[in-house]
Amino acid sequence: MPELPEVETVRRGLTPTMEGALLVRAELRRPDLRFPFPADFATLVSGKRIVSLGRRAKYLLIDLEGGDVIIAHLGMSGSFRVEDGPLSEAPGDFHHPRGKSEKHDHVVFHLEGAKGPARVIYNDPRRFGFMDLARREVLSNHAFFRELGEEPTGNVLDAAYLAARFAGKAQPLKSALLDQKNIAGLGNIYVCEALWRSGLSPLRAAGTLVDTKGKPKAALMLLTEAIRAVIADAIAAGGSSLRDHIQTDGTLGYFQHSFSVYDREGEPCRTPGCGGTVARAVQAGRSSFYCPKCQK
Repeated sequence: MPELPEVETVRRGLTPTMEGALLVRAELRRPDLRFPFPADFATLVSGKRIVSLGRRAKYLLIDLEGGDVIIAHLGMSGSFRVEDGPLSEAPGDFHHPRGKSEKHDHVVFHLEGAKGPARVIYNDPRRFGFMDLARREVLSNHAFFRELGEEPTGNVLDAAYLAARFAGKAQPLKSALLDQKNIAGLGNIYVCEALWRSGLSPLRAAGTLVDTKGKPKAALMLLTEAIRAVIADAIAAGGSSLRDHIQTDGTLGYFQHSFSVYDREGEPCRTPGCGGTVARAVQAGRSSFYCPKCQK
């Protein structure tokens, strides 16, 4: 599943085409994705100008004039691509190369922007993604968002914040970090990488990073910085592009070439002087990759 850096990459890729453009028409080529589209979805969003593109956790937020917000989730295999040119242009003449079969194009946003007509196409072979519509003024109380924790990209995520959530918990550190109520949008890949960078085992109890007074230990401070750094590095590299993820221009991101432990079971640990071997453990149905020698 695309993680936060991938969704942020998509947001940044779509922004030049979508922000300020008129959404002339929303074309739905099926009645549902993972869930049915909201009633009258195409009618409600068509004819509205796009005010801005945002992101919350792994959700893309498309703000429309009048206060409606399109909530889009990429699921396992969803991606967007941009086609420029006249709206009547036959499919196949693309400004950006496609990375998906046209038969899986399920939603087409027909736009009119400063540079002329364009189409933003949502493609999803597995149809695990979805779109919803909500009012901006009640978005924070929407079922998708009301229990989400802080973003790993902002200054609010600090060691004290995590200490308040980890104190006294015997829950494995990996599971605590994946809990979206603690950190919004942090997924399996980047948890593994952040734990390696901070020298912490995914198996240790989250509460061991907090002292008896509820204050963060040095290890938790290091972990917090590692989380923010690995997310920033991945965004800068354009995401990970594992399996189905693709950027809006059809190209792939390259952060996967920088993975230090993720999907490297049996390979040497990259910590200088460690000499250990990357291992894999299954926690709550997900693979944790780590070095048992230097991650404690």
